[in-house]
Amino acid sequence: MSKKDFYSILGVSRTASPEELKKAYRKLAMQYHPDKNPGDKKAEEKFKEISEAYDTLSDAKKKDMYDQFGHAGSQGFGGAGGPFGGAGGFGGFGGAAGGARSQSNGGDPFQDIFGDVFGDIFGNARGPGAGPRGRRQQAKGTDLRYTLNISFEDSALGCEKVISFMRQRSGKEDSAKLSVNVPAGVKEGQRLKLSGEGDTPAGGGTAGDLYVIINIQEHPLFKRNENDVTLDLPIMYTDAILGTNIEVPTLTGKAMIRIPPGTHSGQTFRLKGKGFPKIGGFGAGDMLVRVVVDTPSSISAKQKELVEELSKSIESTPLVKSFQDKVSQIMRNRK
Repeated sequence: MSKKDFYSILGVSRTASPEELKKAYRKLAMQYHPDKNPGDKKAEEKFKEISEAYDTLSDAKKKDMYDQFGHAGSQGFGGAGGPFGGAGGFGGFGGAAGGARSQSNGGDPFQDIFGDVFGDIFGNARGPGAGPRGRRQQAKGTDLRYTLNISFEDSALGCEKVISFMRQRSGKEDSAKLSVNVPAGVKEGQRLKLSGEGDTPAGGGTAGDLYVIINIQEHPLFKRNENDVTLDLPIMYTDAILGTNIEVPTLTGKAMIRIPPGTHSGQTFRLKGKGFPKIGGFGAGDMLVRVVVDTPSSISAKQKELVEELSKSIESTPLVKSFQDKVSQIMRNRK
């Protein structure tokens, strides 16, 4: 092991606080950890070096002895092997079960720092409580994310899609092809988890997961509101006055709705059970058809004559009459 100054190894001053020591070690440990540098002997030696330095300087008694007597003083507490035990070996870390223990107090010297550092890298795979008597679980590979584009109808009916992607398997690129079952009623942004289909660590361990993120393409007619489907239905102003039957599209086919005479713009008709199925439940949402009365921007002379004749005989419509009454009330109150 190098006899360089422990403070220089960690890049801190001799007056550094415990928090500053910990912060410096976190940064270096994540940089030189063997699982991040598979097969790199220099990184492995550097990791041992910074770990020995932190093990000494983070322990008050060891630090006092080191400050007074240098390396000779630190060896009196950690043994020749430092914090890893066994003549400077890597016992208990990423290898055999049974993590190294501090010679000074019998506790696990990596409980707090490894729980913080490697929880950031490996999702707490090596954190405190990973196993009895300081044993740590195997490293877990990186979780992957895949965005799957599906149609609006596919999100309503469910579908099966085959996806292709690249992943790391034991340090090598692996081309994967998987079949993904998308459940009926899936929502925008919903995640489908495929366990064990992510990366695997180069040094061995458990595979990460693959998260398939659902992206639903916009529909030219339909919109979704929770489990309901909405549709704006333009109708001619004459149909709104006289009434009519109109065939409308649904998620699974077609349906006929009755537009009664005197229908106004914005009036909504409900088709029960024609919406999205409820995931994990029974039944489905509804389809809401909102009427939009379409008024022509121009009409022929003959049509204009007929409309003018109609306007002379027709009474005020309910909404117009209600508005006029409110305006009249406001004007009276202002006098």
